[in-house]
Amino acid sequence: MADEKNEQPLRTLIVDDEPLAVERMQVICAKIPQLSVVGTASDGAAALRLVEALHPDLVLLDMTMPEVDGIAVARKLAGHDNPPAVIFVTAHDHFAVEAFDLDAVDYVLKPVAPDRLGRAIDRANARRGERAGAESEWLEELWVPHRSELLRIDVSQVGRIDAERDYVRLHVGTLEEGGRTYLLLQTIAGLEERLDPAEFIRIHRSTILRKDRIRGLRHDGLGVWSVELDDDEALRIGRTYLPKVKAMAGR
Repeated sequence: MADEKNEQPLRTLIVDDEPLAVERMQVICAKIPQLSVVGTASDGAAALRLVEALHPDLVLLDMTMPEVDGIAVARKLAGHDNPPAVIFVTAHDHFAVEAFDLDAVDYVLKPVAPDRLGRAIDRANARRGERAGAESEWLEELWVPHRSELLRIDVSQVGRIDAERDYVRLHVGTLEEGGRTYLLLQTIAGLEERLDPAEFIRIHRSTILRKDRIRGLRHDGLGVWSVELDDDEALRIGRTYLPKVKAMAGR
């Protein structure tokens, strides 16, 4: 029965305070068989009323609206027993941190490209039927700005995180795998709170490492310790973080 339900089009509510944006989204959605648009709203308050009345499976939600904005709407919906999936649609990439905190399915930048929205819909369908009881309390994915869109990165792919002022630099993959780095507007302390401590450890005020990247510890003398990584690089351990790193190694 679950498979039959997943074959049904997602009942979709479009929310945007710009009439032309709503019209354009309706045109795009009409060409996506997995969707059935059941209503539109031009502000956050109307969106919440329509969700109560129409019980949509999916909300395509603009971020910036007067009075009740997209973030406020998503927070309200997250408190529902059976909330609809949310895909944020916005002209701004700097709301990504708030978006992943609210467990949105995706974050699509305007102007919306049909193929990009199609990939977001595929994600919504893949998640269909999942509920909070099966979700981790820790971050499982991140959105990072890249060219004209936001990339979704699985946290398990991140091997190292470095602080760069109000940003963090995510090191994804290894050099042998053609690894890349991405900047995310987030503090390292804020990100540390959301990462699973069983998988990640902070070794310095500017560095978080995935534990399975650590090959060993090295004493450099005068109380100075370093971690040796799987690529032979050595990183100094900050004194504040040394006891926790040693405890990880059973010392």
